[in-house]
Formats: sequence, C-alpha cells, structure tokens
Amino acid sequence: MAEKINQQVHPFAQVNKQPRSDEESGTLTSDQALKRKKRIKLAIYIAAFAVFQTIVILVFALTVMRIKTPKIRLGTDVTFQNFKTGTQASPSFDLSFTTQVGVKNSNFGPYKFDSTIATFMYEGVIVGQVTIPKGKAGLRSTKKVTVTVNVNSNALQSTTSLGSELGAGVLTLNSQAKLSGKVELMFVMKKKKSAEMNCTMTIEVSTKAVQSMDCE
Repeated sequence: MAEKINQQVHPFAQVNKQPRSDEESGTLTSDQALKRKKRIKLAIYIAAFAVFQTIVILVFALTVMRIKTPKIRLGTDVTFQNFKTGTQASPSFDLSFTTQVGVKNSNFGPYKFDSTIATFMYEGVIVGQVTIPKGKAGLRSTKKVTVTVNVNSNALQSTTSLGSELGAGVLTLNSQAKLSGKVELMFVMKKKKSAEMNCTMTIEVSTKAVQSMDCE
C-alpha cells in the first residue's frame, strides 16, 4: 500500500494593512487644506476681477460712450472796425466787428459740423448775418472760428426803442445760430447732434466796447 504523503497546505499569507501613522495623516490633511486655500484664493481673485471688469465697463459706458450735445457760443473778445451810431432824435447804427464763435465739444470723439448762418437781430428784426464755415471740433476741445460781422439798422421799421437805448448809451443785439453735425466715437460709432446758440450782446456806445455777453 502506497504510502500517503501527507501534504501540509499552507494558506496564503494575509497582507497586513498597517494603519497610516499620525505623521502621514497629518501631512495629507495639511496638503488638502493648502490646496483648498489655493482654490478659494483663486475663486476670490476671479470674482474680484469680474467685479472690477464690470465697473470698468459701466464707467466706460457712462463717460466715454455717452454722447453729449456740443455747445456754440459767441466770443466776448470783439474788435470793432466800424462803429457809427445816430442820436436819440435820429437813431441808427452801422457796425462792423470781428469776433470768434466757439464750438465746445465735451465728447471723447470729434464733432464734425456743417456750415451754417449766424443771424444778428435787434428786437427780433434781422440786422445782419454771417456764415460759420464747416469744421471739426476735436475730442474734448473747443473749435474757435473767427468771423467778421456787419450789422445796420436799415431794416428797422420803427426806431423808437432804438432811440431810447442810444439815449441810455447802449445798444443790444441778439445772435442766433444752429449747427448740425455728427459726433464720432471709436471710429465706428456716429450720432447726429445739433448745437444751438442764443446770445445777447450789450454794447456800450461811449466806449465802443462790449459791456456784457449772455449766452443760453
């Protein structure tokens, strides 16, 4: 009888899973916390940049992209070449003077305007006109146009008020004009804008000088 060889079966050795040491756990927790802080900090930076960008866009839209109406005014520096006035009993006037018309543009783009007529009146009656040539007022600047104006009382049907004024030593003239043009922004955006002038000029007869200039 064959001998039976007793074979002893040895089970596979179990893998011992040793728990992580306190030092390893602490290092892992510290790394996770550091990464979390970095992510939070990055999120804060992104949010702050988004808020800043929004503010910049709003400021840009409310200032740069906002189109304002230009202004046109008659200058106070008036030089008379001819100055003739009558008396209270025989009132009349015949004046020639040089002045400047200022076109003020407060926009962040040029204002191109067409030529127009400036009208000078005495109590609503046209006594003279002058042409303001077409031109361009640069961004946030004032374009000054020199003009020579001739006014006289030939068109007045009644000179009663004129006699009273000349008797008081003054002469009051009103000037009106309307400019039509376009404001250009960023070389692509254009918007039509009109500017109106309404100025009252008081001239002192004795000194042959402008006493006051009021523009609306």
